[in-house]
Amino acid sequence: MNTKKFCLTERQMPTQWYNIVADMPHRPLPPLHPATRQPVTREQMTAIFAEELIDQEMSVERFIDIPEEVQEIYRIWRPTPLVRATGLEKALGTPARIYFKNESVSPAGSHKPNTAVPQAYYNYKQGIRRLTTETGAGQWGSAIAFAGRHFGLDVEVYMVKVSYEQKPYRRLMMQTWGAQCFPSPSSRTASGRAALKRDPDCPGSLGLAISEAVEMALQHPEDTRYCLGSVLNHVLLHQTVIGEEAVVQMEMADAEPDVVIGCFGGGSNFAGLSFPFLRKKLVEGKQMRVVAVEPASCPKLTRGTFQYDFGDVAGFTPLIPMYTLGHDFQPSEIHAGGLRYHGAGAIVSQLLKDSLVEACAIPQTETLAAGILFAKAEGIIPAPESTHAIAAACREALRAKEEGCAKTILFNLSGNGVIDLYAYEQYLAGALKDYTPGDDEIRRTVDMLDRIL
Repeated sequence: MNTKKFCLTERQMPTQWYNIVADMPHRPLPPLHPATRQPVTREQMTAIFAEELIDQEMSVERFIDIPEEVQEIYRIWRPTPLVRATGLEKALGTPARIYFKNESVSPAGSHKPNTAVPQAYYNYKQGIRRLTTETGAGQWGSAIAFAGRHFGLDVEVYMVKVSYEQKPYRRLMMQTWGAQCFPSPSSRTASGRAALKRDPDCPGSLGLAISEAVEMALQHPEDTRYCLGSVLNHVLLHQTVIGEEAVVQMEMADAEPDVVIGCFGGGSNFAGLSFPFLRKKLVEGKQMRVVAVEPASCPKLTRGTFQYDFGDVAGFTPLIPMYTLGHDFQPSEIHAGGLRYHGAGAIVSQLLKDSLVEACAIPQTETLAAGILFAKAEGIIPAPESTHAIAAACREALRAKEEGCAKTILFNLSGNGVIDLYAYEQYLAGALKDYTPGDDEIRRTVDMLDRIL
């Protein structure tokens, strides 16, 4: 078949999200209240999250209906295309067939609106007037600004300071859609002020930005809730529209992936693509590898420990069972800001613990080189986060070349890099350096954790 692009009609767009918890051999351990060390109750979560999102967070139903109001907004950009990367195949000289799901076509330029829209909808439906959130590279912040505008919600975003300075146009996207954006750490919150007192030049982290956003939401329980773009079950649930579409599109291509790949920060785009394919593995017995690709500078899946830990620096969130580097771990200032997170979501952590998925870590310069190769071969400049998936796909394709086997590779192009050109400028100028934390550095923050498991 010579077709390069496989597209669905609006009528073929998924009407349900897939909840992989229903099919997991071992369900994730529950989040714990940090004071009592008992499982967090629904009532305890209502101060932070919209009630229907809490229901989804705790659900074990296999499929959950997508509200028509959400589907209507999804139709602005969904369904997204599945593309065979014939140019990349040729450039690599590989017998492998490479496909990518193109999530860069959304208004915000990434996969993040897939969960931003339902989160904004459920908060609006409950009568909430303001949302607070964090963002790393700005993909999530711009997505929730876009979604909040659709439902008339005020949005307050705490953006990791190094990305706030590196990516001013993402900040401008948020402001264009009406959101307020503040560099984190900021002087607006106690957790931000404490971080600045410890280190006035602190570059920030997702864990710290989460602390600031949660703190602001807790101060205004009458009309404000917190939302986030990764890690938690309901976020990963919403993203499965990616994989549900891709399953049908791969059938259109008359192909079954041997390996499914996604970059990994907290788990949202990785889960969105891979979970519906994992259903084939869990329920139908299909054999395929599923690979999460993280930066070598923030290697929680490959070098972290499986332990209960906070999702944020200040300890406002429940304790989550996760692979973690410790919530006090300070990631290096890599350009893939969306991957600079100390931990992994509970679902993906359990899947990794059960050897149902695997992980690899790739250094920054290799990922940017893969991004440039992809741009030259396929015409799309990928986000720095997405280049991690591309680099892993290239490794797999070159391995297939060495072995002389025509494996089928599928990866998620989670976002475009049009607003991330500074990263490419730095790479092309030879100014980017790779950084890998030492064992002592990781052990220091991991050893600070209370041992619950």
